[in-house]
Amino acid sequence: MTASKGFSRRDRISEQIRRELAELIRTELKDPRVGMISITGVEVSADYAHAKVFFSSMSGREHLDSVLAGLQKAAGFLRRELGRRITIHNTPQLHFVFDESLERGADLSKLIEQAVSISKAPDSPDSTED
Repeated sequence: MTASKGFSRRDRISEQIRRELAELIRTELKDPRVGMISITGVEVSADYAHAKVFFSSMSGREHLDSVLAGLQKAAGFLRRELGRRITIHNTPQLHFVFDESLERGADLSKLIEQAVSISKAPDSPDSTED
């Protein structure tokens, strides 16, 4: 049987894990250290034994260590609940990784805005006044 075009089985499982974890963290996790986080992606290993769970946090970098500690402490609970919600032979071990891409994107946007505002300044060498 050939795989359908588009998403592979591993991609579908990764997405299902992402959705279920987001829901579990939002509704079931009571650890105040975790706070408001978003699950931005999940990468499942080829043997489905491990899953890298990428997250971003609304708490900022200064609270990253406590957020990560809360997630790692809750990993067993989350894995057990995940096993109840999805049908997969082995529920993967969860490894949480901070996703810096959103933060980097925001920083780049600020830099672009600064460059544009500087170039539009009347005394800037790039301004096109005749």
